[in-house]
Amino acid sequence: MKKEIQLDQNGKRKFGIRDKLAYAAGDAGCNLSFGLKSTVQTFWLVYMMLETGLFAILLLLVQAWDAINDPIIGSLIDSDQRKYKMGKYKTYILIGALGLLVGGAAVFLPFPNAHVAVKAMLFIIGYVIWDAAYTMANVPYGTMLNIVTEDAGERAQLSVFRSIGGAVGGMVPGIILPMLIWNKITWTADGTAAFWDKIAPTLEGTGLTAEDFTHYPNNPAIFGDKAGQMYEIGDKVYSPLTGAQLEYLLGGRVFWAALIMGVLAFVFFIFMIKNITIRGNEYAHLNSEEKTEKINIFKSLGTFVKNRPAVGCTIAAMGMFLGMQSASTANTIMFATHFGNASLSGLIMMVGFLPMFIFMPFATKLVKKYGKKEVAAIGSIAGLVGGAILCIFPLCPKGAQLIVYMIGLIFFGLGMGFYNCVSWAMMGDAIDYQEWKTGKREESVVYALHSFFRKLAQGVGPAAVIAIMGTKLIGYKEELGTIGQSSETAARLCWLVAGLYLFSAICQFVGVAIVYNIDKKTLATMTEELAARHTETVDAE
Repeated sequence: MKKEIQLDQNGKRKFGIRDKLAYAAGDAGCNLSFGLKSTVQTFWLVYMMLETGLFAILLLLVQAWDAINDPIIGSLIDSDQRKYKMGKYKTYILIGALGLLVGGAAVFLPFPNAHVAVKAMLFIIGYVIWDAAYTMANVPYGTMLNIVTEDAGERAQLSVFRSIGGAVGGMVPGIILPMLIWNKITWTADGTAAFWDKIAPTLEGTGLTAEDFTHYPNNPAIFGDKAGQMYEIGDKVYSPLTGAQLEYLLGGRVFWAALIMGVLAFVFFIFMIKNITIRGNEYAHLNSEEKTEKINIFKSLGTFVKNRPAVGCTIAAMGMFLGMQSASTANTIMFATHFGNASLSGLIMMVGFLPMFIFMPFATKLVKKYGKKEVAAIGSIAGLVGGAILCIFPLCPKGAQLIVYMIGLIFFGLGMGFYNCVSWAMMGDAIDYQEWKTGKREESVVYALHSFFRKLAQGVGPAAVIAIMGTKLIGYKEELGTIGQSSETAARLCWLVAGLYLFSAICQFVGVAIVYNIDKKTLATMTEELAARHTETVDAE
């Protein structure tokens, strides 16, 4: 016997686990694509070997467009009055999902020997296509939270499930992908000449010869009895410069992996579209007077800046991306040059996600008891502790560095986990806050402006870090790949990564603990007053 569907007072299916799983699937789809951001930087820096200064400029150009198109698309969606069979937001999400099928792979076309001008053109075109598709899917997806349900507690549940979906989607590009695209070098039966032919192109100018790679580095403290001995077939090959195992990036695999992830993302989006129920009015913000009024993006920006909770969420998010996203490329190269473990860098980074998964089952109860701001603020303190510990790991003996690094990640991940579980619900409350204070509701524009600043951070941060890596401060030389970097460069990368994580933790604390001002008591007052206004509006009609 088929189970009877429970309906609410408006004749819509009651909010339940089906909506939460569907909304989680949506962010899984988004993050299967978004999670490739760090791989984009590594691919073009390590495999395509774009010069750091040029690549930094190209990143700024594409991310400037990335940031600009969010509010533009948000405004288009807000002002769109057409009636769609599956609904406005779902239709836009479907268009974006179709674009992501090919857009994600377009930015990874593997032509390392092409002229630098061709490489630059391929990067810009591929990235713009990918980003346009991602924005088309992500902006309406984020906006949709507020009209799936109007209940604050149910929105918090959606935010938690969004974090779960995002974490699951991010695991594939963040953890599994590095294992597939990085190849550890071992000594083979082909002999010294064949081995040298494989690695020589990235070692020009280092002064290293084939003989330097025929034996273990002469460092008894690291290699014990094997120090200085000849390699045998099957032995791991280590850099004579840093003592780390040699690895190189399999660029051709990245393209196919990105294409497969586009297909998986499309499947997740379709699941969400078919299973989530929109209970609110997608056109509620367009009253009879506003329908003829063109959206003024500059006026909306001015209103947004006055929206203190939206600014607080944005500072925290920008800090997260300026820190974590910017650190990702430097982190991968650090693991390749300092630890000799780029292929496992994603798995080690999983340590930072574990606290979030531990916290998730208790998130709804904690939020209900203490409030979203309060929970996020406590987490931000743990993040500060983690950032401080991460700044200690470069000072430790090399044998202990990875352990201290992971301890720092656990505390940092705890802070980010608290925030990520409630961040989207906090942003949903910030959208309500604007209506509460101004009487005008601009869901997509407010969300899109929030996304604009997030993406601005995603562009400025990595571009600045890559530019810094190419200076004497770090000393990274892109023509040497990851094999020919010096031990000094590898050590400096450790300090760069640690500093970026600490900066991220500080921004999160300032954003959620100091600037964001919707505590539990304020939220209750705001929700009550908005409900009264909506009731008066319905009665007047």
